[in-house]
Amino acid sequence: QVRVEESGGGVVQAGRSLRLSCTAAGNIFSINYMAWYRQAPGGQRDLVASVTSGGTTNYADSVKGRFTIYRDNARNTVYLQMNSLKPEHTADYSCAAHGVRVPYSGAYEDYWGQGTKVTVSS
Repeated sequence: QVRVEESGGGVVQAGRSLRLSCTAAGNIFSINYMAWYRQAPGGQRDLVASVTSGGTTNYADSVKGRFTIYRDNARNTVYLQMNSLKPEHTADYSCAAHGVRVPYSGAYEDYWGQGTKVTVSS
């Protein structure tokens, strides 16, 4: 079984920083890419940033230069460093491991965490 667990959310004042962590645990052979998503109250879930196993990153335009995603492949862990936070960054942030292969399986699966809430106060 594979599970994805996030941590690091909380309440922070505008202008401060926060780092989210996400770990994919279980009997994992490989992960294609890991990504962070966010869903603001009343909104849809949108991609924030992603990183492949090779280190290629992709960011939503709204967070470029402010958020940084990086990955520890050995630990199947991805981090999202969020700087200069604004109230509009308040959302539920969830992490996903995409294209997960487990040993002796040819299937690629996606696994999602439960999410962690980030609240930025003005």
